Amino acid sequence: MSDDFDGMAVLVAVAEAKGFRAAGERLGVSGSAVSQTLRKLEERLGVPLVQRTTRSVRLTEAGERMYAAARRALDELREASGAVGELGGSPRGTLRLHVAGAALGFLSAPLLAGYLAEHPHVRLDLFISDEPLDIVTEGFDAGIRLGEVIDRDMIAVPVSGDLRLVVVGAPSYLAQHGTPTHPRELVEHECINWHPTAAAPAYRWEFTEDGRDFAVDVRARVLTNDPSLNVRLALEGVGLTLADESRSREGITSGALVAVLDEFSTPFPGFYLYYPQRRLASAALRELVDYLRRARRR
Repeated sequence: MSDDFDGMAVLVAVAEAKGFRAAGERLGVSGSAVSQTLRKLEERLGVPLVQRTTRSVRLTEAGERMYAAARRALDELREASGAVGELGGSPRGTLRLHVAGAALGFLSAPLLAGYLAEHPHVRLDLFISDEPLDIVTEGFDAGIRLGEVIDRDMIAVPVSGDLRLVVVGAPSYLAQHGTPTHPRELVEHECINWHPTAAAPAYRWEFTEDGRDFAVDVRARVLTNDPSLNVRLALEGVGLTLADESRSREGITSGALVAVLDEFSTPFPGFYLYYPQRRLASAALRELVDYLRRARRR
């Protein structure tokens, strides 16, 4: 049985290093030892797993299937080993999180600093991006994004409460262009819009009327991927923008911004930390989940 495990580890190394010598350097053995171990695995299985040439090594169809299964199995074994090893002491190691840019206002620096102070042996690796990706295949322990776009097979823990987007503009803009009374009138206004990535389309502004949801394609005078910049531009009278209510509250309270179409804006689920059910969460991730729950109660 140990020969099979050794063979799977070698197959994974060969597939990812794309060669026997490079795989041997990764595993700390010679290239010939890698080739011999892989050949023994092929003999036991009765099928070739790689196509060997003088210049390259390529997986066969059987090799591709075996690699996918072996990669998952080895990842799960490493996670289980790490989690069991942590039972005897405080959490340690690196916690990798993929965080949506808009979530940063809720995952504040004091919150992260408090977690790190409680767990001095944990390192955080935060990747801030609105690019949609698979946190499992990309090697992240967890992600933070809006609850409505999280897959159902994930465990989700609230980071924020419900959110509400409001249309805001400066008094100077409204004095010059007038105040819309219905979302469909927004097509006649200068708008400051958002998209998550350069290749993504502009956001369609969503509203609710008489219990029914609908969206409006606004004309974007300015298009950015930074919601906070959109609010600053609105403060300067450039146009109307759709902003998180908490992000624009200070401007509304001071009178620098005016909220319009308020009756058409309804709350929706906020940001959640999520991770796969089928993976064993590390001690560092379990402690972060507990810390976030305590922070929300406070």
